[in-house]
Amino acid sequence: MSPAHIVFLILVFGAVFTAGQAVFGLFTVARQKRQVNQRLKIADKVEGVSALVMELRKQRGLSAEGKKGERLRWLSDLIVASGLTYEPRKWAMMAIGAGFAAALLAALILKKPLIALPVGLIVALVGPIAVLKFKAAGRSKALGFQLPQALEIIVRSLEAGHPVPTAVALVGREMPDPCGTEFGMTADEIAYGATLAQAVERMAERCQHADVDLFAATIRLQERSGGNLTGLLKLNASTVRERQKMRLKIKAASSEGRASAMILTAAPILTLLFINVTSPHFYGDVAGEPTVKIGLGVIGVWLLIGNLVMRRMIDMRI
Repeated sequence: MSPAHIVFLILVFGAVFTAGQAVFGLFTVARQKRQVNQRLKIADKVEGVSALVMELRKQRGLSAEGKKGERLRWLSDLIVASGLTYEPRKWAMMAIGAGFAAALLAALILKKPLIALPVGLIVALVGPIAVLKFKAAGRSKALGFQLPQALEIIVRSLEAGHPVPTAVALVGREMPDPCGTEFGMTADEIAYGATLAQAVERMAERCQHADVDLFAATIRLQERSGGNLTGLLKLNASTVRERQKMRLKIKAASSEGRASAMILTAAPILTLLFINVTSPHFYGDVAGEPTVKIGLGVIGVWLLIGNLVMRRMIDMRI
């Protein structure tokens, strides 16, 4: 291979590498712009603090006064904690579509239309709740990671001489979701007429997170008894970081148990599905026998009991 050929290959490699870096940079910048943050996107579309507060509350499933629905309070808490835009009609159509697809899939695989109907109903009813729980858990986890940084931004802003509302609004402008939107809504409610303690208390009600509850308790304590808010928030940020480290240690300690629980839970279900798909007559010929029905029922009960026991073993909280 001649030196000119080697130089040509090096230049080609450099060009491809540079193009890859440029594409990666474009996607990274676009992702960062999408992350900062849902409240700022809404603020660009409305005029005035009043309209912004009302729109943010509406999209979180809150009333015009910022309160959750009294009926099915657990569902209202879940909707608000998930952070999803509250669109009941769209959610209902998606749930119906998912239920219909699940029923059709069950009918095609199991060859039993009578079983397809309950499968579709379960997916249509339980599926949206599972999605809300998943989104709420992910948002809560992200909130726990971001909260110490948000508190440190407030502390540095206070040390620079800014008032508390300005420091809170700075977090809403500079941080991505979920902290950016939550603190931004808090700053908007302060500008709308609420006190700092009231606005932070509403944020704690929306987030349903232990560390945010601690932050709200710190604000209430400082408002009632006075003291150095900067020092209290520094201590608060340190406490939240230590609690986060403890959660990670607990997660690492229980990782083996969680993996075992997932394997032991999934193995019999996947095995049964595989046998039914590959050899439908293996159990199909005796599925109607009373002994087989009783045996499968007992197995299902024991599987449920085993799952509950394993969940209790690995469910360690602080």
